[in-house]
Amino acid sequence: MIRMMTEVNIKAGIESILRRIDEAYARRPTHIKAPKPLLVAVSKTKPVEMIIEAYQAGQRHFGENYVQELVEKTQHPDILQQCPDIKWHFIGHLQNNKINKILKLPNLYMIQTVDSEKLATGLNSAWQKIHSDDNKLLSILIQVNTSGEEAKNGVLPSEAPALYKHITENLKYLQPEGVMTIGAFGFDYATGPNPDFISLINVYKEICEQNTLEPDSVQVSMGMSDDFENAIEGGSTIVRVGSAIFGFRAKKNV
Repeated sequence: MIRMMTEVNIKAGIESILRRIDEAYARRPTHIKAPKPLLVAVSKTKPVEMIIEAYQAGQRHFGENYVQELVEKTQHPDILQQCPDIKWHFIGHLQNNKINKILKLPNLYMIQTVDSEKLATGLNSAWQKIHSDDNKLLSILIQVNTSGEEAKNGVLPSEAPALYKHITENLKYLQPEGVMTIGAFGFDYATGPNPDFISLINVYKEICEQNTLEPDSVQVSMGMSDDFENAIEGGSTIVRVGSAIFGFRAKKNV
């Protein structure tokens, strides 16, 4: 394990991804009014030591898929001591009975996977109890199932704008920042643009229009290690990259 970790150059991995983000952002059509994408380093199943190394390389936003893993990492003494302004994104499926477990965690930044009125209401109620005195809002994204796969979570694209409006009008302790999708894996870009990305952008546009929002004020989280550059060119403002960072191999000297 130790030998394998020493072969992973996390700093070089982050630098490589940030450079590719810049290049993809430069290729984005000028009519797309969206900010430069935020990199969320997906650290699921990775040890605390790797997270600290990425933090020391300048990375601040990290994503976790599993509640118990997030609980353990956010409260790990080494993370608390060495990563004071780390920002955690929960990017996995969240069950209602796990809400209280996750909302009290230190440095929780965003829940990216709100996929129902029931979950949104549960988050709002729990957050109100924790932050009723300081008026702090919980940042969330609405997860959209753009691929229509039964195994994927998320609301249907046609239902996402209504969920967004319901949250803004009724759940005052939540701050809906935008939308996210996972999409189908392994799309062949030789066949054309990714339909999942097109679908999410259409949802994003509808939300902007219905709520009179500036296009650059709504987040679009799409794109992972194998397709984040295509996602950025399509308008993504948050990319979730794991293996391309934590699995990046340093070049060996010949």
